[in-house]
Amino acid sequence: MQLRTRLCERLGIALPIVQAPIGSAPELAAAVSNAGGLGMLALTWTDKEGAADRIGRTRALTELPFGVNLCLAFPIADQLSAALDAAVPVISTFWGDPAGVAAEIRAAGATHLHTVGSPEEARAVVDCGVDAVVAQGWEAGGHVWGQVATLPLVPAVVDAVSPVPVIAAGGIADGRGVAAVLALGAEAAWLGTRFLTASEAPTHDDYREAICRAHLNDTVHTTCFDGGWPHAPHRVLRNDTLTSWEDAGRRRSPHRPGEDDVVATDAGGREVLRYADTTPHRGLHGSVLEMALYAGQSAGLVRETASAGEIVRSLAEEARAVISSWAE
Repeated sequence: MQLRTRLCERLGIALPIVQAPIGSAPELAAAVSNAGGLGMLALTWTDKEGAADRIGRTRALTELPFGVNLCLAFPIADQLSAALDAAVPVISTFWGDPAGVAAEIRAAGATHLHTVGSPEEARAVVDCGVDAVVAQGWEAGGHVWGQVATLPLVPAVVDAVSPVPVIAAGGIADGRGVAAVLALGAEAAWLGTRFLTASEAPTHDDYREAICRAHLNDTVHTTCFDGGWPHAPHRVLRNDTLTSWEDAGRRRSPHRPGEDDVVATDAGGREVLRYADTTPHRGLHGSVLEMALYAGQSAGLVRETASAGEIVRSLAEEARAVISSWAE
């Protein structure tokens, strides 16, 4: 059976599966797109030249559509310009008001996605010109914008903005989750934690293994790791840094335990401090399991690594089987 939705038609993808922007790895984004989904690059923390380089590397690996994600809490004019100059077909924005960039994205002919945490916000961003809404549930990993879980949020957002398409994010790790959010009225599923274990992801091996060992209750919604992105709640796997901070009374900087500890360094000698918002990636050395281990509650459903293509195919096959079973 076909899983193709209206949004798939608009984006030019075969499957309603979107890889959340969990890094700037062209290899991961291209592999997801080549498998029929929509691969995404996170480009907020690159300069214009770096953004153009990653876009070019991705395009060299796939002829299919992919997107870039930009966080509006930071200056992103140069990165947006690089993406639009390169005719990237999908621009995703997050953590702020998209009104300031919506007209520019639309004028360039790109499809604009924006992440929301409530029906009211969804209506507001559609009114300013956003083409599709990502409804992010509270159980999502990484930085979390809202406070409502995916199951009630998605249908409420669908009702609020129909016929504008909605993408569901948060708590989805397998084909059952994909089928579930399609049943709720979403036109695609947005997955991050599952793709952290893809072989093409730049995830540090220790981080990858921690996700595969995680149980459903091993993640915490917190503000602990705010170095570089203050006042931004996020969901991470529990580790010693988080537990020590909680035991010390959740003090704010500069009064946290181990405030100035260097927990890891990269190949160039750059240091990662204990409360940095840095993701543990390949090439880091040190106590990476004391860093921010971004993961959603769906980590409790992830048990193995696989290629991005295998993950996409497995998601699609299971979703088809689930939906077909409803007619039996």
